[in-house]
Amino acid sequence: MKKSSKNIVWSKRGLLSRLFLENGLQHWKKYAIAFFFMFLVAATTSLSAWIMRDVINEIFIERDQDKIFSVAAAVFVIFLIKGAATYGQIVILAKVGNRIVANLQKRLFDHMLNQRIDFYEQFTIGDLATRFSHNAQAAREAINLFVISIGRDLLSVIGLTCVMIVQNPEMSLVALFVAPPAILGVTILIRRIKAIARAEFASLTKIVTIVQESSIGARVVKSFGLEPIMRKEMHHAVTSVQERADSMARITAATSPLMEVLGGIAISLVILYAGWQVVGDGADPGAFFSFITALLLAYEPAKRLARLNVNLQAHLVGVDIMYKLLDLPPAILENSDAKTLEPEQASVVLKNVSFSYGEATTLKGLSLEAPKGKTTALVGPSGGGKSTIFSLIERFYDPIEGQVLISGVDIKTVTFESLRNSIAYVSQNPFLFDGSVKHNIWLGRTGATMDEIIEAAKAANAHDFIESLPEGYETRVGEDGAMLSGGQRQRIAIARAMLRDAPILLLDEATAALDAESEAYITGAIERLKEGRTTLVIAHRLSTIRHAALIHVIKEGKVVQSGTHDALVSQEGLYQQLHRLQFSNSSI
Repeated sequence: MKKSSKNIVWSKRGLLSRLFLENGLQHWKKYAIAFFFMFLVAATTSLSAWIMRDVINEIFIERDQDKIFSVAAAVFVIFLIKGAATYGQIVILAKVGNRIVANLQKRLFDHMLNQRIDFYEQFTIGDLATRFSHNAQAAREAINLFVISIGRDLLSVIGLTCVMIVQNPEMSLVALFVAPPAILGVTILIRRIKAIARAEFASLTKIVTIVQESSIGARVVKSFGLEPIMRKEMHHAVTSVQERADSMARITAATSPLMEVLGGIAISLVILYAGWQVVGDGADPGAFFSFITALLLAYEPAKRLARLNVNLQAHLVGVDIMYKLLDLPPAILENSDAKTLEPEQASVVLKNVSFSYGEATTLKGLSLEAPKGKTTALVGPSGGGKSTIFSLIERFYDPIEGQVLISGVDIKTVTFESLRNSIAYVSQNPFLFDGSVKHNIWLGRTGATMDEIIEAAKAANAHDFIESLPEGYETRVGEDGAMLSGGQRQRIAIARAMLRDAPILLLDEATAALDAESEAYITGAIERLKEGRTTLVIAHRLSTIRHAALIHVIKEGKVVQSGTHDALVSQEGLYQQLHRLQFSNSSI
């Protein structure tokens, strides 16, 4: 179900309908079985109240010995069926609920993967993690709560009410007078629960975010002595969650005294009225005890039904937040008739491309070419649009105007898989997954053999240091490669790109953050990686791209100069200024 990107305000009824249509309908057979079990629970509960008439009249008043065993056996069978039905209902609903949570988490993750890069700037890790865990669980709880309340509690109340009406219609009217004030009281509580539940979600998100920042930024936290600040923020967030959880508990619990007082009044009036009938008018005592039993048994499910709206509203707030994420449409869609891009050697052309992040224009009618099989460098001041060009080539975004062409083919007309299989990317700060060295290289081309992985590592000047690790290629690198040095992480990233063996190579200042020794290792690896490939390099140090076949100088979203290093140095312009500045600082 695709919606517009606008925030959609769902009513409680609308959210429940959507939950059941998207998640419950596919499990209708299991829900039908669960409803059957719940019907048995409600029926046996009603029968246990009904049979009290026979227990009192036949055994204690008539003292019929022949009825003792038959009534006792009937009571045993009633509770045996009720116990078995309760077990079946709980197991089925638990399995269906677990399946719903799993499906929602898969759906959330798949939807997240289809979003643009700027999606990850809008949502923090804490926000996403909370939606995956807390909100998916909220969907399950909302469905189960509604199903159990309707299937077990409501049916039980209906069955027990029928027993009460049959036994004594007048007393039933006295007992049911508590309904209007109970409904009014619950309605007031619901208004407060929504705001508290939303605030609680925000605090939970903050907790996850602080944990994540304290872990990933541990060096910064310790270097700058930020422990007191992080501790204060965490304590504040945890205290906020605690206070809102306390408020939620108070509001939810408020239904209990409300129902206790009203129920106590109703039962007292029933006892007064029934006692007067039995003692004064000689009414049937068995019917009285059956009525009282039904009333007392109806009390607990009635309380749960009274709390239904309060508890349901708390869960539906989480469901609403989850759907706001699912309703974000994928920013970039693959054409239904997309074809496969199969370039052996590829030229890359940007033709009159304009692009903006929101209101900030980044590229303004930019045109440039990267000849196939050669190295093309992009230089210029920061913020000029160089990284945006890479993002457009990989189709993380689509240009507002113009085209991005690979071997003359508009990349909008090809599949995402074939486009990205044609590109290998190495950044200044390479990302490694929390797995083994082998796994991180293998991700460059899943299905590669161990021999191919080792060959790629050797080409990246990484094999020797990998072999020296405690478990060689099976050594775990830690979160984002935290257990390796910067140069080691970079060589593994290059090995991953080597294994990919793509015709297009994107290098984002891949040696800028390294020491001289690491740079020497990596420069040799990059030169081997560039052989026979169309390579685009983002460079700030001109010494690294002086042998590039073509250099584009980019400023404020436009190509202001193009040419070779020697040609650009000899002509007045931005490149000459950058060269002079770096040369004066002994950079080249």
